[in-house]
Amino acid sequence: MSSQTAPRKKVTTLTFRERKEHGEPIAVLTAYDYATALAADRVGIDCLLVGDSLGMVVLGYENTLAVTMDDMLHHAKAVARGAKTPLLIGDMPFMSYQVSAQEAVRNAGRFLSEANMDAIKLEGGRAVAATAEAIVGVGIPVMGHIGLTPQSVNQLGGYKAQGRTATAARRLIDDALTLQDAGCFAIVLEAIPDRLAELISRRLLIPTIGIGAGAGCDGQVLVTHDLLGIFDRFTPKFVKKYANINGEMLRAFTEYKNEVLSHQFPTHEHTYSMPDEEWHELVSEFEEKELA
Repeated sequence: MSSQTAPRKKVTTLTFRERKEHGEPIAVLTAYDYATALAADRVGIDCLLVGDSLGMVVLGYENTLAVTMDDMLHHAKAVARGAKTPLLIGDMPFMSYQVSAQEAVRNAGRFLSEANMDAIKLEGGRAVAATAEAIVGVGIPVMGHIGLTPQSVNQLGGYKAQGRTATAARRLIDDALTLQDAGCFAIVLEAIPDRLAELISRRLLIPTIGIGAGAGCDGQVLVTHDLLGIFDRFTPKFVKKYANINGEMLRAFTEYKNEVLSHQFPTHEHTYSMPDEEWHELVSEFEEKELA
């Protein structure tokens, strides 16, 4: 019998549904570049979301509203080159799906045809259900996203937890069921009370992916730059930092700068050499020209 591990199968939307049915958690991360995607693929992350959060953690915007389709496609292509087995989801940026269902379908299709994504994600509940249904209708899998929806930050009055009253909670339950009816294969629940997220997860036939929504969801997602401690402008309450890469970068950059200024770097081990006979021939040639 061979001791080699069987190749990991490509994760699909059907895999998501099977995980839900079997009570197996789903591990999701964001990714915006080839190297991160490659690492996530190697450790067996189930799903990579090329999130419009790249506007803040990669491009330096104050929020996600300035992110364009060109931005998203550029980063999605890089992720697709690095990750082969995770389910790949492209995040529909602000105003790429709100104007009309026809434009939404066209933009969603670009994620699949140009950037090799497997699915798309859009934010909102009942207000975007018809749009989600139109996208699903042409064969493009759609992940929903309710609760704290960053593209609506101005309408929400900031990055605040949602569904904390009975009335607001009922709206979120209705939103989730409406998105399921529209054909979404999964729904992100962001920054809502854990008991509400668990209730929604039990009511739905499709998986929920929580971010700041407690352990009762069918899966979890974090922004990779938050998880690694790269982005330190602010840290949401729901983030667990598994590393402090920003601190390590500062240490390494400082050490590099100091060694350059003190002539400690580079040393001989970091340079290339020329055979002595070649070097002497070159020197002799220049010395002859100087004496001529």
